[in-house]
Amino acid sequence: MAGAIGTLSGIALGPAQARADEPTPRTQSWQAVPAPGSTPAAQLRRIAAVGPQLAWAVGEEGRAGPSQGRGLAMVWNGSAWTKTDLSHLNHTRLSDVSGTCATAAWSVAQPAGSGSPLLRWDGTTWRESTFPGHGEPDVRLHAVAVGPDRQVWICGSRGGAARLLQGDGERWRWLDPLPVASANLYRVVVRSPGEVWVCGDQSNGGGWSGLVARWDGSWTVLPPIAGLRLGIADVHSAGPDDVWAVGTEAGIGGPPGRPGNPALSHWDGTSWTRVEAGFSVGSLSGIAGDAQGRAAWISGWNYQDQSRSTYLHRDGSTWTVVRGPVNAAPAPYLNDVTSIPGTTGFWSVGMTSPTPAPPTEAYTERLEA
Repeated sequence: MAGAIGTLSGIALGPAQARADEPTPRTQSWQAVPAPGSTPAAQLRRIAAVGPQLAWAVGEEGRAGPSQGRGLAMVWNGSAWTKTDLSHLNHTRLSDVSGTCATAAWSVAQPAGSGSPLLRWDGTTWRESTFPGHGEPDVRLHAVAVGPDRQVWICGSRGGAARLLQGDGERWRWLDPLPVASANLYRVVVRSPGEVWVCGDQSNGGGWSGLVARWDGSWTVLPPIAGLRLGIADVHSAGPDDVWAVGTEAGIGGPPGRPGNPALSHWDGTSWTRVEAGFSVGSLSGIAGDAQGRAAWISGWNYQDQSRSTYLHRDGSTWTVVRGPVNAAPAPYLNDVTSIPGTTGFWSVGMTSPTPAPPTEAYTERLEA
């Protein structure tokens, strides 16, 4: 497997002091929101919101040493997070989540054995749902997104090829394989009914390059994003000539746990352009749009200054570093960011330190703009 973004999350060297040439960040009204207690090491990997009164966040807890841990899921009711019971499931991690209403959400999980489970939220609990290929040892489900028409889109692999699984909860179908050899998909994003974007990485012979593709009845694969072991963690499309991709460039090697470099790229309909992230060592993990559909916020991790969470905010045509609250966590690490529909606010999730080992706990922040 090439550069797995999911495994980059939370692997890092110890903190370092900010360099003199690092840009001076401005502040914004991000606030830490208490998450219910979970068994360290714990982290939230993804979050989805359908409004100010409802959101879901998923990840893992109980990860320590050789232990793979177990799945972690929380639900927001407008005033507090509540941990949901997963004791009836045997999964080591919930990797992604998406939903449309209080009784309809979907998650994909990391299995304790073979095959990948698909989970459905019924308003009270998470339960496994069947789909074509359910239980097959070579099937992997990596990410999920639900469109405004309630169609569910899942990226993963089956039969050795990267592909999409699409359905409505009752009827499912695997779509044509992505026409890229040795590809890994990490995120699926619905822009509109029938237009779906995926991202990840693809082998380039000596490493891997960033991968972004669109499905609208057939595949359109954009040119690879060049880099030294570059993986794309998230993608945002505001139109055919306005696509943003974020991720991490692992570089040419180094000791285990070596931090990479944040990667921000823009597609203008013709070519990719790399854009400076505002800090040089760390990662970018998620990107979210505003109410007009324009790319607005990026979640990241700045290795040079880990005292607060790190974001990029788009102000006009410029991305600016924004920092989260002071003393909210020992060294917060963000895995994802999403908008809150019906508002101008955003959620982010991650963990209280960059290393998924005790005493690290699940962590969330909210921007009420």
